[in-house]
Amino acid sequence: MTHPELNTILEDIVTIAVQAGEAILEIYEQDFEVVQKEDQSPLTQADLASHRIICDALAALTPDIPLLSEESASIDFKTRSGWSSYWLIDPLDGTREFINRNGEFTVNIALIENHEPVLGVVHVPVSAVTYTGVAGQGATRRQTGSPPQTIAIRVPCADPMVVVGSRSHANPVLTELLKQMGNFELVSMGSSLKFCLLAEGKADFYPRLGPTSEWDTAAAHAVVSAAGGKIVTLTGNPLQYNLKESLLNPEFLVIADRNRDWISPFADYLSRQLRNQ
Repeated sequence: MTHPELNTILEDIVTIAVQAGEAILEIYEQDFEVVQKEDQSPLTQADLASHRIICDALAALTPDIPLLSEESASIDFKTRSGWSSYWLIDPLDGTREFINRNGEFTVNIALIENHEPVLGVVHVPVSAVTYTGVAGQGATRRQTGSPPQTIAIRVPCADPMVVVGSRSHANPVLTELLKQMGNFELVSMGSSLKFCLLAEGKADFYPRLGPTSEWDTAAAHAVVSAAGGKIVTLTGNPLQYNLKESLLNPEFLVIADRNRDWISPFADYLSRQLRNQ
């Protein structure tokens, strides 16, 4: 799609994400069942309800664009490799946060074109806040019912730098690496909200040294990029999508201030990882 076309479709995607969020909240406010998927990650009725709403709405809105969701991830790479564009969805990112009822979960919808996220919507059901990012058009934050406000990453980096980390996946190795980088304040956060803190200028760095899937990152990746940040692998290459059979991401760094060298401190760590393979 062209940039004007992306802007035209953006409001429809925001509406879909909000509708999915409303369905999630209906279940959030009740007793709900939790089952384990094959990979032992949790699944709730809320994941499935959101999945159905988003898939049905996108199929009606853009019937010619294929869709990949966490809850329908069995599409083989032979099929996916022929897609020049597709929707990549996480109907409920932060299921553990949902189960723990801390509010830090999101609805994520991204449009991928040529392996890059060009449009992303991250909706936070509990706070009714929605983040958007469109390639070449900027990023916004809006409260449901209010006009969108433009957001951007923070430059220069704060002192001490503000680093965001996973609430559910603490990593002692990462803590030691961060100590080598100088003074920092660590903020723990669930789901794709970590990316959004960088996008709105409230944090400087999010290093992810652990497994994530492509649907976990795509929508928020679009928001960060549109806000002026970047997401790279530990070798400094851009994080890209749908390039291989596995849907797992490599480890990556989310960076606000591009003027600082964030990658070098992780070089030794990466070398050790490669030697151990």
